[in-house]
Amino acid sequence: MITVLGHKSPDTDATCSPIIWAWYLNEVKGTPARAVLLGEPNTEAAFVLKRWEIAKPEIIADVAPGESVVIVDTNNPAELPPSINDANVIGIIDHHMLAGGIKTRAPIEITIRPLACTATVLYDLMGDDTAKMPETIRCAMLSCILSDTLEFRSPTTTAHDRAVAEDLAAELGISIPDYAAELFAAKSDVSAFSETQLLRMDSKEYEVAGKQLRVSVLETTSPKAVLDRKAALMAAMPGVAAADGADQVLLFVVDILREEATLLVPNDLVAQIAEASFGCKVAGDTVLLPGIMSRKKQIIPALKI
Repeated sequence: MITVLGHKSPDTDATCSPIIWAWYLNEVKGTPARAVLLGEPNTEAAFVLKRWEIAKPEIIADVAPGESVVIVDTNNPAELPPSINDANVIGIIDHHMLAGGIKTRAPIEITIRPLACTATVLYDLMGDDTAKMPETIRCAMLSCILSDTLEFRSPTTTAHDRAVAEDLAAELGISIPDYAAELFAAKSDVSAFSETQLLRMDSKEYEVAGKQLRVSVLETTSPKAVLDRKAALMAAMPGVAAADGADQVLLFVVDILREEATLLVPNDLVAQIAEASFGCKVAGDTVLLPGIMSRKKQIIPALKI
């Protein structure tokens, strides 16, 4: 049995790509496989599962020694189970920069492509077998691409991501603008989450100049609902950082419709990072970053102290 998993704090791509690839292994390749999650899916991912009546995969805390694993939508050990290097990693399928640090027992298949979404990579790897995908898998794949590209607004979007999404939508008879609006409404409803949960909801760990940073992004069509909680979010940052072994939490609130981000600035370190990284001048406890939407392409590569 092969376990297919994505990263911690699973978003739509990290929730649905394991489901898609496990389906492919089981139904096309005849290889027993199961999809699992490394945490509760975020609100958008949970909406996708419910909307298309897809069973939520089992949530696991770790993998067993020698367990056969395919990793999708990440290659960063910090985002994976603590025992990942004791497992038998047999494949990695991703669209992020190479982080390094994963140990394997033998040569493996690694596919990392400069596309906006892991699901697009999966589509390409399936080749003609995409014709066998049932409606639920097509819907999951379309959801991943629209989510990761922010309906083609993100600078990570490629012409190929868009073409695959448009083909899937046409086959399914789905209006991309209408369905994307449903996705973003679900993504934007964070009223049920605590500040601590919001800071971890869509976050990744990175080291910059010796500082361990938890870089969190909240993509929303209602930024005011998040920014109204600014004081509480900043008050929760030291506790989250301490619990996660980080020096600082950076929170970027991305306004999907206005195509800009607001960075919360709780202290001098974050102000220093903001000014060094984005060429801005910080004068308060937030700074507006026009055109910044992508952690992968615009935030992480720019970070400096």
